[in-house]
Amino acid sequence: MKYQFDSDADLLSFLNENLLSTIETAEVLGVSKVRVGHLVKTGKLQPAKDQPKIFLKSVVLDKKKELEELRKKYRPYDE
Repeated sequence: MKYQFDSDADLLSFLNENLLSTIETAEVLGVSKVRVGHLVKTGKLQPAKDQPKIFLKSVVLDKKKELEELRKKYRPYDE
């Protein structure tokens, strides 16, 4: 996917809306920061940038759906 921006303000707006920090990612996924690090280390979550770790919101939301399905399957008593 290719993006084009008319101004720096448009680019910054896009980045603010579509990039998440490790803390924000942990909050969206409902896991700890350590678990986010483990997901990255095992290749289950790909950061957009390594230091500091920054994630694309769309990737995090896809991972959230996957984790919710796994929780339903392996932790049915939580519902």
